[in-house]
Amino acid sequence: MIDLPYERMVRTAALDWLNVQDPGWSRPFRHEDLAAFTFLGRSIPLMDLQKGIRKPRHMAAALSIRTRYTPPGEMRPYDDQIGSEGLHRYKYRGTDPQHPDNVALRVALRYGLPLIWFYGALPGVYVAIRPVWIVGEEPGQLQFVVAADAVEKLVQPGAGTDDDQRAYFERLTKQRIHQPVFRVQVLAAYQHQCAICRLRYDSLLDAAHILPDGHPRGTPEVVNGLSLCKIHHAAYDQNLLGIRPDLKVEVRRDVQVEHDGPMLLHGLQEMNQVDLWVPLSPAARPDPSRLEERYEQFRRAG
Repeated sequence: MIDLPYERMVRTAALDWLNVQDPGWSRPFRHEDLAAFTFLGRSIPLMDLQKGIRKPRHMAAALSIRTRYTPPGEMRPYDDQIGSEGLHRYKYRGTDPQHPDNVALRVALRYGLPLIWFYGALPGVYVAIRPVWIVGEEPGQLQFVVAADAVEKLVQPGAGTDDDQRAYFERLTKQRIHQPVFRVQVLAAYQHQCAICRLRYDSLLDAAHILPDGHPRGTPEVVNGLSLCKIHHAAYDQNLLGIRPDLKVEVRRDVQVEHDGPMLLHGLQEMNQVDLWVPLSPAARPDPSRLEERYEQFRRAG
C-alpha cells in the first residue's frame, strides 16, 4: 500500500528545503548535509550513502537517486546514458527487476512522483538536480528512463526526435546537470577564488568556459574552465581582457587608456599583465591549446 498524500507531502517539503539550502542551484552537498532534512519531526536523510536509490523505510516510492563521481578519464561504474530521444537512463540496482530498490522506482513511475537526483561532482560531493521524474522503463536494458524537466515528461521514451528537439534537450542537460557540476569542480580546483583578482566570495564567482558551449571542444570539464569573478567573467566573454597561453592577463588596449572610475582602474586596467592563478594540480590547469585558441579570438576582437 502507498499513502500517496504523504508521499507527495514529503517530496514537496524536501524540494522546498533544498531550494532554501541551495537557491542558486550551485551548492555542493555532502551526505551529512542531506541527513539534516526532517518532516513532521521525523529525520529523513535525502540520500543513501551505500546505495544509488534512496527509499526511506516508511515510504513506498523512491525519494532520490544518486550518480557517483567518476574521475576524468575513467568509465562510470554504471553505464547511464542518454537515449535517442534525449532522455536520461538510470540503471537498475543489480539485474533483478524485482529488487526492492527497483520496485521503489517503479512505484514512483506509476504515480508520477518527483525525485531528486544527486549527481557526483567530486568525491563525496554532489549537486542536487530537482525535480526529476521516472517516465519509463526498459527491462531489456535493465534501466529506467529519467526526465529532468517538465517538458521532457511529455516525450515518449524511445520515440524519435527531430534535430531541434534533440538540441533543446542537450541544452537542458547542460543547464540542469553539467553546468552545476562544472561550477563545483572548477571552484574547488581554484580554491574558491577568482583566477585574476583572487576574490573569494563564492556568490560572486562563476565557472567560466575557455571555449564556449557550442564549440566542439567547449566541454564542461575543468581544463576548459576558469574560476572568475562576475566582472572578469563578463570582461573575458566580451573580449575586454584576454588570457595568453603563458597565463598572463592582457587587457584590451582601448580599455587601458579609458578614463572612468575606480572600478575600471582597479578592476580592469590594473589587471593588465598580472599572472593568472591556476590550480596546484597540473591535471586541473587550463588546457594551453584551448587558451591559445581563445586568445586568438581576443586578439582579432581587439
